[in-house]
Amino acid sequence: MPLRAGRAPAPRLVVGLVRGVHGLRGAVRVEVLTDRPERFEAGSVLHREGDDATLTVAWSQDDQPGLLVRFEEIDDRPAAEELRGQYLEADAPETPAEGEVYWHEVEGTEVRTVDGEVLGTVGDVFRAGGGEVWVVTGGRRGEVLVPAVKTVVREFAPREGRIVVDAEALDLGEPERPRRRRGRRSSTLPPLPRAAGEPAPDAEDGPIESTEEDAPPGAV
Repeated sequence: MPLRAGRAPAPRLVVGLVRGVHGLRGAVRVEVLTDRPERFEAGSVLHREGDDATLTVAWSQDDQPGLLVRFEEIDDRPAAEELRGQYLEADAPETPAEGEVYWHEVEGTEVRTVDGEVLGTVGDVFRAGGGEVWVVTGGRRGEVLVPAVKTVVREFAPREGRIVVDAEALDLGEPERPRRRRGRRSSTLPPLPRAAGEPAPDAEDGPIESTEEDAPPGAV
């Protein structure tokens, strides 16, 4: 999950995105952006992105693919409309659970293939189909989308600045080789410059041809 710092001193984590409203009493539809659904349990305290004001969860329920959430501080549809398109944040714990990392720790990590090709660095992370996808940019292949699954990721060490992926599992194919720029070729050489005062050759004069007498040994 991405780390976003609001105006509050403590860092916060984005846990959801308000996609729409529901009904007349202030419920909102939330896209969940956290692996911990308990953050939306009744009594949990969230914040609008960059805002110190609290949003206390009154209740929540499944609304696939997300949740319906009602906050104690939001009691009508107009107030709920103000949350539309807003990210919801929760206070970040000091350290994540064992084996877990936050999205902001993945962003900026270099991604290589098992053969050593640098695909770039992780510029963004998003959810798709219940899983995470890393947006890798900066390499010669351009933007590469990497699903965060074991069949693709062979080594995952973002805190050490290293992610290794299987190029075949990503179906990347062979990298394109840069084309070598070539200059124009000519079968003739330009004429030699004439010395000062030397007359120009007659138009009937042709190129100098070698004869058998002045040809080097072995020449035909």
